Amino acid sequence: MNKIVIVGAVGGGATAAGQLRFYDPDVQIIVFDRDSTMSYAACGTPYVIGGVIEDEESIIMTDPKRFKKKRDIDVHMRHEVIAIDRAAKKVLVHNLESGEQFEESYDALILAPGGSAIVPKIEGLNTSKVFTLRNFEDMQKIDQFIKTAQPKNCVVSGGGFIGLEMAENLKNIGLDVSLVHRSPTIMSILDTDISLMIEKELALQDVKLITGTEIKKTEGKTIHLSNGIDIQADFIIMSVGLRPNTRLAMKAGLTIGETDGIQTNEFMQTNDPSIYAIGDASENFDMVTGDPKRVPLASPAHRQAFIAASHLTGNKVAKKGLLGTSVLKIFSLTAAMTGLNEKAIQDKNLAFATVTHTGNSNAGYYPDHSEITLKVHYDPQTRKILGAQCIGGKGVDKRIDVIVTAIYGGLTIDDLQALELCYAPPYSSPKDPINMVGYKALSK
Repeated sequence: MNKIVIVGAVGGGATAAGQLRFYDPDVQIIVFDRDSTMSYAACGTPYVIGGVIEDEESIIMTDPKRFKKKRDIDVHMRHEVIAIDRAAKKVLVHNLESGEQFEESYDALILAPGGSAIVPKIEGLNTSKVFTLRNFEDMQKIDQFIKTAQPKNCVVSGGGFIGLEMAENLKNIGLDVSLVHRSPTIMSILDTDISLMIEKELALQDVKLITGTEIKKTEGKTIHLSNGIDIQADFIIMSVGLRPNTRLAMKAGLTIGETDGIQTNEFMQTNDPSIYAIGDASENFDMVTGDPKRVPLASPAHRQAFIAASHLTGNKVAKKGLLGTSVLKIFSLTAAMTGLNEKAIQDKNLAFATVTHTGNSNAGYYPDHSEITLKVHYDPQTRKILGAQCIGGKGVDKRIDVIVTAIYGGLTIDDLQALELCYAPPYSSPKDPINMVGYKALSK
């Protein structure tokens, strides 16, 4: 392999480039990205806006100059790959600054194009006061607007990860926040009872939540909702979903899967073995069911980058599938999940049982303990763990990480009671919530 071209220079693309150089000191690596900023921590952008992270530059991991000096990798920002000639193994590149177009050859191509925020067509929408949060430049626009316009209130449309993180951070800098969500409950990846706990926390923090509706029309600062309610807002954060950037792949004849992502195998190869796809725009498979799955999160993108780079350099590390493990901070609560939720299990007509345990994060007599609820779904016949969710104060992420490890290791729900986990009063209890779930399952 002499020359590898990568489309995308953020999480997946930059990680793949670095991993390729680690494995092969001689291969030529060229990276193109249509945006201005490379290798930034997109997950940190809400916290820059909220003032939690004071220096916006701190979420930028590197830049083209440093990347070239340290790893001898050429990164071209503001360069968009607009076509792929698979037969000739060339890409057509458009320099967005100069307007120039040129071809670049490749021996292998890695697509890490990410996704784009969905903005619905809404009557009267003033686009100068409607923002999405998808990249570093989006973050800067929101931050600058807040500092210059000094708004007092806002509407966040969409109750997923970005919507909730933005609601918290905007509230924390003193804005009145209304959160509008189309479905009856927020955070559709969670079971309804867990989502309702988040909704209760939003109410306690004085975030106005309006569910079962969406923005229908805007007139100045008046936002008309489809349920007839009118609310006032100086600006809108639109976080209703992500569309994978697959147009380039589609034009090249690569297979687009059931989830609208670029279909890949266990090595992240597309239907063209010389082209790989990773990150938000790629489709892989569900580790629990084997069904097609797309998870637009940072952690899977980094794992996929490692797998693609490993395969390209002869180190065959196969992807074991996706669980969709994720975690959310919302004011005083943390919510985390992995695997299938109740609705997904029911939609697939799988037999399942559930164990729920509510207890303390650590010893109840120790200061600053908090309540957490751990909920695990499993197959009643095989005892295989299908998915889990946890919500509460501290230690939520730890419990879900243990469940993830159990799923990867093939442990059953019954095995959880036997795990010898860390214990000291500041951190846990002699019978950890993980153990308690296992004990309860054994009695079923």
